[in-house]
Amino acid sequence: QVRLVESGGGSVQAGGSLRLSCVHSGYTYNRNCMGWFRQAPGKEREWVAHINTGGSTTYYTDSVKGRFTISQDNAKNTVYLQMNSLKPEDTAMYYCAAAPLCWSDGTWSPNYWGQGTQVTVSS
Repeated sequence: QVRLVESGGGSVQAGGSLRLSCVHSGYTYNRNCMGWFRQAPGKEREWVAHINTGGSTTYYTDSVKGRFTISQDNAKNTVYLQMNSLKPEDTAMYYCAAAPLCWSDGTWSPNYWGQGTQVTVSS
């Protein structure tokens, strides 16, 4: 199994920054692809970004490109999401996720999820 623990959420004003962290553990095979989703109230969960933990290739949804950066520290078993230039529409619960594989077309299908960390951006 895989355990994912997120931290780093909070409340910021528009234009501010936050860095989310996801400490992961468990069977390594199930953590070759890791990333973040978010879910705003009344909306479906949406993919934000993910990273191939073996090769460090990264993928982003269009709405966060140029503002968010996903990275990893394998020595700490941690994946980060640096969020800059935050907007009110970034307000959501952010979930860390893991999968055995990042597919070559840039998609992925997580099998494991964290409990989430809340991000609130005020205007």
